[in-house]
Amino acid sequence: QVQLVESGGGLVQPGGSLRLSCVASASINIYAMGWYCQAPGKQRELVSTITSGGQQNYADSVKGRFTISRDNAKNTLYLQMNSLKPEDTAVYYCKLYGWGAAYWGQGTQVTVSS
Repeated sequence: QVQLVESGGGLVQPGGSLRLSCVASASINIYAMGWYCQAPGKQRELVSTITSGGQQNYADSVKGRFTISRDNAKNTLYLQMNSLKPEDTAVYYCKLYGWGAAYWGQGTQVTVSS
């Protein structure tokens, strides 16, 4: 069992930035990881993923604004969120997956509002 703990969410004004972190309780080296978001009344959707080799994938809505990265030595996944928009408001979840496993974190709230 792998525990994932997200942090870094909060309230930010439109145009602002946040950096989300997700710390895993075990080595993440061989796993793909990703960030997903869920707004009220909507389904959870993909924001960005990164393979064990570092290949990144982004939803069209965040391309050019968000950057995913990972630090395997710290068992940590990051999401740098720039130029935030009100429509980015959601709970953001970290996922670790691959090799028949899939684990989710508890989520961190991001609210973009003036």
